[in-house]
Amino acid sequence: MNDLLTELARRHGVPGAQAAIWRDGRLLTAETGEEEAGSGRPVTVATAFPLGSLTKPFTATLAALLAADGDADLDEPLAEHLGELRAGPDRTLRQVLSHTAGLAANTAELPFGTTRAGWLARHACELAVYEPGSVFSYSNPGYVIAGRLIEEITGLDWAEAVHAMLLRPLGHDAAAPVALGHLVRPDLPPRPIPAQSVPPLEDPAAGLRLSARDLALFGAAHLGLGPGAALLDSATARSMREDVTEGLAVGAYGLADGWGAGWSRYGTWSGHDGTGDGAWSHLRVHPSTRTVVALTANGSTGARLWESLLERLGEAGLEVGDHPRDTIDAEPAPAPPECAGHYANGAWSCRVESDDGALLLSVAGTAPVRLLVGKDLSFRTPSDGGARTAIPYRGRFLREAETGDVDRMQITGRLCVRQE
Repeated sequence: MNDLLTELARRHGVPGAQAAIWRDGRLLTAETGEEEAGSGRPVTVATAFPLGSLTKPFTATLAALLAADGDADLDEPLAEHLGELRAGPDRTLRQVLSHTAGLAANTAELPFGTTRAGWLARHACELAVYEPGSVFSYSNPGYVIAGRLIEEITGLDWAEAVHAMLLRPLGHDAAAPVALGHLVRPDLPPRPIPAQSVPPLEDPAAGLRLSARDLALFGAAHLGLGPGAALLDSATARSMREDVTEGLAVGAYGLADGWGAGWSRYGTWSGHDGTGDGAWSHLRVHPSTRTVVALTANGSTGARLWESLLERLGEAGLEVGDHPRDTIDAEPAPAPPECAGHYANGAWSCRVESDDGALLLSVAGTAPVRLLVGKDLSFRTPSDGGARTAIPYRGRFLREAETGDVDRMQITGRLCVRQE
């Protein structure tokens, strides 16, 4: 598997990567490249990579462990533990972990050193965007709330709790070197990114750094296998993977086929993806075959490496669930100018402009890019499909049921409302 990973990393310009597969009771690992391009420091099985949002299943599992011990309840109002939430609508822990609590997409920029307790006390009233349990809308603040709950119950900082209760039992090496992320450019050497931009406040949403081996053992623990087999009872693990988005007015379009408590659904597989600054990570588990697949990569094209790896695994007879990013749900159609407008979810916003028959999308103030729009109003940004290209944005415009007017846009799972 080392030769395959090396081939694919070179094709996609990724400086370093790890893969891990748990199958038939055995763990196979592979490593290639460098922790930092040009450094001469090789990636080893222990090298930790920035996980980005793949941190979320770890925070969700820690919360589920507390619920299994009777210290919390996945389906009772969170305000019973966190008094800061009593002034708002009732939200459950399961809703928060499954992005169905109606919370804002991102946290506002706050002074360095702001604690999760201080943040929640100050900003709890600003977080509500939708009625809890009504729609799926991806939310980092939800996981800051989950981290705050963990701290309230355990008396430990979130990082201390996740290492003591999850990572140490899995055998994680806390002193492992950490790979840097890299911006991969088609005709230039990869550019190292010195530090990840995740503020400490959001660590429960995106702050972990782990190896592919760590990810595979974590996934195996959810299947009752490996050194973490005793961490979770099977009923709790199964409950976390159950899709709660079916029947909602807006589901998890563009990211996965469904969502549970910290776990995405990809057909019959469960897992999660993560992206950091110049880094990607992926995890999939298949309960019936007791198979786990994990990848870490320290290049901005890491998701392309993942796609190529899944293609090669499929050719070898292992079909791993994923969610397409380079397609739209219908044949491309003329861009409808009625979709142009300003859309927002809390402080996070997008602008769509009509320009000579095309729609241009600007996300959070970035340079505008052209949209390819389907007849069903699904869309994606263009991609030439090359090995060293970034993953496109994918989403859809939604109409108001009674009037038929385009009133919302869902992009990268975040549901934005059209502004006047």
